[in-house]
Amino acid sequence: MSEPDREVLLRRLSGARRHILDQLEGLDDGQLRRAVLPSGWSCLGLVRHLTLSDERYWFEVVVAGREVDLPEDGLSDWVVGEHEQAAEVVGAYRAAVAAADDVLAVSDLGAPPARTEPWWEQVGLAFPDVRSVVLHVLVETATHAGHLDAARELLDGRRYIVL
Repeated sequence: MSEPDREVLLRRLSGARRHILDQLEGLDDGQLRRAVLPSGWSCLGLVRHLTLSDERYWFEVVVAGREVDLPEDGLSDWVVGEHEQAAEVVGAYRAAVAAADDVLAVSDLGAPPARTEPWWEQVGLAFPDVRSVVLHVLVETATHAGHLDAARELLDGRRYIVL
């Protein structure tokens, strides 16, 4: 992958992350915690999920090969306790993004990830290189940004893209 292609890919990832943060702006604590869809997730829960299951897992664990203490059940990363401050949850996302960017700054996108998981094959995932991991997180983040678009419109009527 050429350097300009690398920059485009990382710039798109950054844009999707910014979209997530933009959709949280102006929401009060109650709105951030309110479940807006029948599945029961909240905006803060979605941000917690992105922090742990996308940014920290895929970049710190998979790409960099670090040992990181993360929930193993796949559901508790969506839960934000009443005692947790919204600013701390959003701050943890920002910190995870910064840590991921640090990992990506020194990573060759054509190199294999430092850690692979046996379950990837069971669910039909293949990550032969860091580039494929970045693309996976980009798609996940953009998908969840769309979820936040719908949630935000349901919460207060604000639309990210006005039609």
